[in-house]
Amino acid sequence: MPYLLLIHEPPAQRATRTEEEGRAVYAQMQRFGADLQARGLLRAAESLASQQGAARVQVRDGRAHVLDGPFAEAKEMVGGFFLLDCATREEAIAIAQACPAAAWCTVEVRALAPCYET
Repeated sequence: MPYLLLIHEPPAQRATRTEEEGRAVYAQMQRFGADLQARGLLRAAESLASQQGAARVQVRDGRAHVLDGPFAEAKEMVGGFFLLDCATREEAIAIAQACPAAAWCTVEVRALAPCYET
């Protein structure tokens, strides 16, 4: 069953690291992803850029509203994701617990399902 691990991080966290520290953290995450790939569990994984260049789009009454980032009200941002194939929810949670980002972020575990399912 597919599960998504969403990496939620404080928006300003990246700015507290030196480039060397950031590269070291990124390398940890790449090794984690490579291990998942080798185990046949990984469908996709990506790191997302900060909210600086992001945009939020809503269409209401046929009119589009675009809000450019960064988003001051945001307490956290999605920093990246891992899309997994797991046998059970428990397996996905165990993988999330092993994720290096769990030490400095929150890793949310979500099953993939149609929006009409609860």
